[in-house]
Amino acid sequence: MTNENLATLHGRPAAAQGQTAAIPRLAVRDLSKSYGTGPAGKEVIRELNFEVAAGEFVCIVGPSGVGKTTLLKCLSGLLPVTSGEALIDGVRICEPPKEMALVFQDYTRSLMPWLTVEKNVLLPLRETGLRRSEMKHRLQESLAQVGLSDVLHKYPWQLSGGMQQRVAIARALAYRPEILLMDEPFASLDAQTRFDLEDLLLTLRRELNITVVFVTHDIDESVYLSDRIVVLGSAPCRTREIVDVPLGSTRNQIETRSRAEFSELRTHILTSVKAGALN
Repeated sequence: MTNENLATLHGRPAAAQGQTAAIPRLAVRDLSKSYGTGPAGKEVIRELNFEVAAGEFVCIVGPSGVGKTTLLKCLSGLLPVTSGEALIDGVRICEPPKEMALVFQDYTRSLMPWLTVEKNVLLPLRETGLRRSEMKHRLQESLAQVGLSDVLHKYPWQLSGGMQQRVAIARALAYRPEILLMDEPFASLDAQTRFDLEDLLLTLRRELNITVVFVTHDIDESVYLSDRIVVLGSAPCRTREIVDVPLGSTRNQIETRSRAEFSELRTHILTSVKAGALN
């Protein structure tokens, strides 16, 4: 295998001859995570490697229980790594970075049912030191971005599942993150709502130039959304493969999913995930 192929496999595009490779926005270097020590300990992640460029959309797929959520918690600074490191712009992540926001899978738990939409969205802004006028501006802007300007005073339980997840996304956007981590955010939604939110996310990513790391079990979703897909092998999880998704920057639920390249990528990723579950 050539040096160029090796660089691509590990998520590090080879620099042109005579040039210095740019520092990636987000980098995972030989990251390992274990819970406990000795015979009772459990190794979840082993020497994981990949990179995410600024403005890139990267999906992470792999067998169930492989450690994808644990990985996101390490990237967000919520969990310490056992060895190796995760970095933003070359700086090691040791605590939740101010540039980053995390959207969870279960919106029914991430939203406070006793707070209105307004207060849920404002929640992460309370400790930022922002003026009230700026907080109100961000509230209105983020709700407008997800198409929910008219639900300001409603409670989460008064909204549909798709609308609740839009509120969760609006709350993350109000924080103005440069990097957005998402842990299967659309998993519990119906197919049409899921498609609508996928397109919304692609629009927001393009307009706001946010770097996105998105965990999903849905292979079709990973192909539709991403620029590259990181395929993880079985526990302890390691980087099995990194696949480019050359489907262009403009995507359409019907046209993109009908392309032969889409079907080929879906088959390739699914085969890789299934093989990774076995070894």
